[in-house]
Amino acid sequence: MQQEIRFATFNVLNLAPAGAKLYDNLVPCTEEEFEAKIDWTARQIDLLDADVIGFQEIFSQAALKLALSRTRNYRDAYHVGFDPDPAAERLTPSVALVSRLPLAAPGAAHTLFPNGIEMPAGSRDADRFARPVVHAQVIVSPDVTVDVVVIHLKSKRPDYRTGDSCEDAQLYALACLRSLIRRGTEAVALRVLLSNLARENQRPRVVLGDFNDVADAVTTGIVLGAGAPLGERMFDAYQLQRRQDHLRHVGFSSLHDGHYTTIDHILVSEEFNGALPNAIGEVVDVVYLNDHLVLELPQASDHGQVLARIRLFDVASTLMDAGA
Repeated sequence: MQQEIRFATFNVLNLAPAGAKLYDNLVPCTEEEFEAKIDWTARQIDLLDADVIGFQEIFSQAALKLALSRTRNYRDAYHVGFDPDPAAERLTPSVALVSRLPLAAPGAAHTLFPNGIEMPAGSRDADRFARPVVHAQVIVSPDVTVDVVVIHLKSKRPDYRTGDSCEDAQLYALACLRSLIRRGTEAVALRVLLSNLARENQRPRVVLGDFNDVADAVTTGIVLGAGAPLGERMFDAYQLQRRQDHLRHVGFSSLHDGHYTTIDHILVSEEFNGALPNAIGEVVDVVYLNDHLVLELPQASDHGQVLARIRLFDVASTLMDAGA
């Protein structure tokens, strides 16, 4: 049985074909730029060498498949991803999951919020995630299947209304508040989804994603399940890792205006919290691949990648240690 399972999250930054119009303020990439980005993405995927990878900012699942075809180790991997609705009013990026481990069932996308969760009246897309959540059941061992959820919560970018201007402090503040409400509502919807998975399946859970906020933010805390029963809570893999070198703290996934932060996280359920009695494994370490942020490579993502290595406990060894 494979003892070490590696999970990673990778925001690829606007992965779309050459010439695709994504945003009004973004010039479509050229064929040369697209090829360079695909090649860099493929190399980074191989460098991660993770068993399961969650991706964000996928405007084209075909582009992701092209990157996978140029890797050494993921050409035959399972791919779960759904393109944005071409008939939608605005083109939005989606998320995806790639696994070298088998899946117990076809992956699914959760577009609508759970019952009882919605944005304030008058909000755009009041009843749904801006980027649908992807869920897959990954078989990590003959006896263990993990519910893996890939997310991308709303950014802090101000949500302006027609005619608004950032030159007006009040309009700017209200636009930031709309973004916060969106991210907070999505966090609540995700918390309900995770609690439902815990109750219905009673399996280990892993969340991979771009939270667009730090680990101790209120929105992240909602997803973690602060105040929820222990069996429904999630834990930040970074805080659980056994190997923590506080003298070499380079754990950041975002570099903006000289500020180093981590907004991409891997969360695990109690089964991978080695300090808890129901643990079947533990987080060995969490690694950040972020040199490209400092080097400012034009073909690279503006996010660092996060990799968590989880060691499954050997049942026989555990029984011997316990004197059984």
